[in-house]
Amino acid sequence: MAETTEDGKIDTDKKQLVELVGDLKRSNAARQAEIDLFDRYINRLDPQTHSESFETASQLEMATSPGRKTQVRTPERQQLLTLEQKWDVAQSMHKQMTDDLKRAKDHSERELNNYKATLEEADIHLAEVKKECCQFDRDIGKALRDKKSVTMSAEKVIRYIEDKVRAKENLIEQLYQKNAALLTYKKKLQIQLKQQEEMGEGLTALDFEQLKFGNMKCRKRLDEQNLKHMELKLLAGKTLHVLNSEKEKLQTLTHESDVLSSDIALRMKILVKIEEETKQAEEERNKAEALNRKLRGHLADFHVPHVLQYIKVKESHGQLQKSVKEWERKVEIAEMALKTHTKSWAKLRIAAGARPVPA
Repeated sequence: MAETTEDGKIDTDKKQLVELVGDLKRSNAARQAEIDLFDRYINRLDPQTHSESFETASQLEMATSPGRKTQVRTPERQQLLTLEQKWDVAQSMHKQMTDDLKRAKDHSERELNNYKATLEEADIHLAEVKKECCQFDRDIGKALRDKKSVTMSAEKVIRYIEDKVRAKENLIEQLYQKNAALLTYKKKLQIQLKQQEEMGEGLTALDFEQLKFGNMKCRKRLDEQNLKHMELKLLAGKTLHVLNSEKEKLQTLTHESDVLSSDIALRMKILVKIEEETKQAEEERNKAEALNRKLRGHLADFHVPHVLQYIKVKESHGQLQKSVKEWERKVEIAEMALKTHTKSWAKLRIAAGARPVPA
């Protein structure tokens, strides 16, 4: 039991030590960050400013303990800063870092703009070079490729180069003139701005009163315009509400119109189909009537023969059918006899050594 109690105490002590070490590490990290901040602050200060701040800190520390006697301070004694001094240092460093970031941002923006301008200038120069190459190839290259016109091509090249140089000189002169005009305009604007500033400095109280009165009139007019604007906005809101309701009605009526249109189209299709069926039935009726008239005409012209004549015709018809059957029987017998004689004749020819007759 005693050993178990001792082990529990040891574990508790270890946990406390671990927690204490963690707290010390966090505290040391915070102090290290604070020390780094103070180092950067001290490195940024001038030596004179540094000595003045040190004297101020010493005076503040002496002022906080008026009952104490003045003691000789050794260099080994730790100088502690008050909370206000720490706040001043942090605020100063924050301001300096903000200024540094702003300067770095401005510098990077200037560099980026310079690079962009350089790239743009390079693109323009490249486009001009390509254009000049195309023009040179169009004007001179074709002539140089022709061997018969070497002398004329050389003169043409010299004249072409002189023309280009002259054109560049004219362009430079125009740019100089434009630059001079812009400088003159800039000076004129500066003079006008200076005159306006001088006139602004020379204004009297009466001028200010007039300006104030004019400002009041403008404000009054602006208020009236604002009221009108509000009224117009309210009217526009009401109009928009009415417009939305009318749009809804229009949508409903449009939907009903579409439904009715589809119904009318369907009924029109049915009507066309009925008309076609009616037309077809009318044609069939006309055909039936024509056939009926024809049959009625045949029926009107039909005459029934006499009974004795019918019997005679019937008897002759029977005799003819009987004779037809007899002749058909005779033909069959004759065909059978022909086949028999043909076979016998073929056998005789074979026996005589002749070739058989093909069937």
